[in-house]
Amino acid sequence: MCLGIPGRVTTTDRDDGLLMGTVDFGGVRKRVCLEYLPDVRPGEYVIVHVGFAITMVDAAEAERTLRVLRAMGDAVAAELGERLP
Repeated sequence: MCLGIPGRVTTTDRDDGLLMGTVDFGGVRKRVCLEYLPDVRPGEYVIVHVGFAITMVDAAEAERTLRVLRAMGDAVAAELGERLP
């Protein structure tokens, strides 16, 4: 199963010309490609699918979705490589 998971962008930088960043998924941090969202800034929330941020989302929606995903446990662990805290 492939999920789009919301997370908060904590840092952004350029890596070989691509906009990249660290995204915090409620305690799990991953390196993500942000190139599809060139205006994204640290502190904003994005939906990430297979390592790419594909759209922005507001904080309230991100938190609601993370609560649901925590209840799904194993599906999220398969996508992120670890369970959400």
